[in-house]
Amino acid sequence: MTVLKNIAKDRILQITVIITIVSLFFARPRFADINFHTLWSVAAMLTIIQIYAYLHVLDVLAYKLTSIADNTRKLNMLFTLLSVIAGMFLGNDITVLTLIPLYLNIAKRYKLPQILPVTLIGMGANIGAAFTPWGNPHNIFLVSRFDVSPLLFFKWSVPYLIISLVLMCLVFLFIPKKEIPAQKTETIQISWRPTIITTMVFIFFFFGVFRVTNIVWPLIVAIGLALAINPRIMLKIDYALLLTFTGFFIFISDIQQMPVIVNLIHGTVYSEVSTYFASIISSQVMSNVPSTILVGKFTNYAQALFLGSNIGGFGSAIGSMANMLVLKTFNQHASVSRKKFFIQWTIMQFAGLIILTVIGLGLLIFRI
Repeated sequence: MTVLKNIAKDRILQITVIITIVSLFFARPRFADINFHTLWSVAAMLTIIQIYAYLHVLDVLAYKLTSIADNTRKLNMLFTLLSVIAGMFLGNDITVLTLIPLYLNIAKRYKLPQILPVTLIGMGANIGAAFTPWGNPHNIFLVSRFDVSPLLFFKWSVPYLIISLVLMCLVFLFIPKKEIPAQKTETIQISWRPTIITTMVFIFFFFGVFRVTNIVWPLIVAIGLALAINPRIMLKIDYALLLTFTGFFIFISDIQQMPVIVNLIHGTVYSEVSTYFASIISSQVMSNVPSTILVGKFTNYAQALFLGSNIGGFGSAIGSMANMLVLKTFNQHASVSRKKFFIQWTIMQFAGLIILTVIGLGLLIFRI
């Protein structure tokens, strides 16, 4: 029942269902338009991420790193950099859901700042997730839709990551070095055998994403591993995201059969720059996952869509699912003003969006 409730209350899925139903009045979806490689890849990714979450790998890393922090700047740097790294492998959603409560528990205990650190953790997770094909679900769609090779993908993502990290480091300089007591770490035991096996499955999944092997096999292996470790892991998977992907494939299949809509969308993605800005702007109002699927079906400018969709995750609260989870998690665990946090968080988010939009445009134009 909990799984069904979580699916039913997902706002993005609700909107997707509505527009999909409306589109069915104008056309019927074509089976060939459903990108099953993307669906199976996302399903495998979500399963593997939940296995890692169950094994508490990220919790152990967080506690180990915070045990060496002796001032507020170092603590912020460690949490933010960990969020970047975790975002690369576990995705931004799991990263913020794990690290923000951990940080806020420490912050409340020693009366440390809460607003800026939590904001940086969320932004770091988005930056890290953009770096890998599986960090963001829409990156998987991009790889599948445009048949992007690993070399080409990382050629796009490495410069973006480096520049974003440099900007992060500049922000750290403005955080004061207030001394804090040594952190007492909780003892969490890692089950090494399932962790190693999960990592092997993760590598197998990597080959599936890039079509070296059929993605169905990594999916089956991931599900089998989850069931073997603990069947309840399968209840934690974000089925709403899978349904959102499916709904948008159906919606786009329908509108592709409507010449007026097709001509209208083509008019906004007629060049690399227009595709880039269309992706960023549409992400602000419909989140970057559905935005990428929509824009991606009507353009051949893959790099522009990669940069636009990942940069579009900054800005509004619905720019990415991780943004909404940051707000929700902060409201649940913080002890300072929620209103003050939302205002400052929004300012930081849009500042990041504007700066990265300019940088992304430079990367696109100069092919860096």
